[in-house]
Amino acid sequence: MTEEQTTHFGFETVPETEKAGRVQGVFSSVASKYDVMNDAMSLGIHRLWKDAMMDWLAPRGGQRLLDVAGGTGDISFRFLKRAGHGHATVLDLTEPMLIEGRKRAEAERLGESLDWVVGDAMALPFEDNTFDVYTISFGIRNVTRPQEALNEAYRVLKPGGRLMVLEFSHIPNDLLQRLYDFYSFNAIPVMGKVITGDRDSYQYLVESIRKFPDQDTFLDMVRTAGFDNAKYRNLSLGIACLHSGWKL
Repeated sequence: MTEEQTTHFGFETVPETEKAGRVQGVFSSVASKYDVMNDAMSLGIHRLWKDAMMDWLAPRGGQRLLDVAGGTGDISFRFLKRAGHGHATVLDLTEPMLIEGRKRAEAERLGESLDWVVGDAMALPFEDNTFDVYTISFGIRNVTRPQEALNEAYRVLKPGGRLMVLEFSHIPNDLLQRLYDFYSFNAIPVMGKVITGDRDSYQYLVESIRKFPDQDTFLDMVRTAGFDNAKYRNLSLGIACLHSGWKL
């Protein structure tokens, strides 16, 4: 009898088979208030990080984007506006998040440029060499096996395609990291309770940040997936980080 593989769900150790369902529960719970909560807990700075992501990505007209763990479509909307014209496919494990995004797309009259797909980052329902750009924003730390998600990103990108990952990371200064941790663990779950009515989901999200690999470890994972010219840029002293790679 083989021993069951485990992974982390925040600071809790759980069977790998349980993690996706638990993550789905977190985001189903907070979907309707997700964008409001992002503004609150980052003091609006997540918008600057996403702008920095678009600046480095430099979207071009006619490109096809796959936005994985794309939730309410925030990255896809930015991509399409920067590109001028193109197409974005938003993939997420959690259908309530996609429903919120579809409402936004209809309000912004971007519906024809967007597809919304329920799916798993570790088993993408797309052919090889399909997309010009793959993005995942604050989502890869919630994937059960992030390396498999990166491998899938490489598979579905066209030759010459670009990977861009935006994720919370590690501040390379111990004192500043401790101050940030104090804020994260004490303030964010309370905000989650007040804004979404769900403290536990935001407790998990804070814990999951601390369990995610640091910048250089994750860079090695990007390279292991096959990406060339892989590099990263810290944002806000390393609170968040952008990783970029190319399928050459």
